[in-house]
Amino acid sequence: MHRTLAYTIFFIVLVLLQAFLFDNLNLSIYIYPLVYTAFIILLPIQTPRIAVLLLGFAIGVAVDAVSGTAGLHTIASLASAFCRPMMLRLSIGKEEANEGGIPNSVKLGTGAFLRYSSVFIFIHCLVFFSFEALSWSYFHLTLVRILFSSAVTVALVYCTQLLFTPGQLQKTRKTQ
Repeated sequence: MHRTLAYTIFFIVLVLLQAFLFDNLNLSIYIYPLVYTAFIILLPIQTPRIAVLLLGFAIGVAVDAVSGTAGLHTIASLASAFCRPMMLRLSIGKEEANEGGIPNSVKLGTGAFLRYSSVFIFIHCLVFFSFEALSWSYFHLTLVRILFSSAVTVALVYCTQLLFTPGQLQKTRKTQ
């Protein structure tokens, strides 16, 4: 029950941060952080596929509703949520994926977590910015936007997972 409450609060905080902070943050036209992806990335590994898809749909719809975009976040969230199990298995291995837990840098190691989150965020940004552009005319600019936004989002998601799972960090240090 406490995990459900924690994820509900995490969901609300990420949607509000995305809508009121990151959507209004004008760093550059090439940088658009999609920090709400941390919600899908940090779902427990053993979460059923249908639940991941439904939660990806829910966070996409919520961000679309508060930021006024017409389904862009929903499409990108569903696409990345659909690919999540495959990305987990490829990034961390089948044995580690079967163990379960929250896929953070403490459990997976920093390298494996960054691999997993980078691929996840790249796919998310690829879908998001491709649908946003809806044109091949400026593909090179869209590609630059995908790469820069992905890099900034990976850094923000890494910091977010450190803040979201402090109990995991202390628990792991005590067992070692």
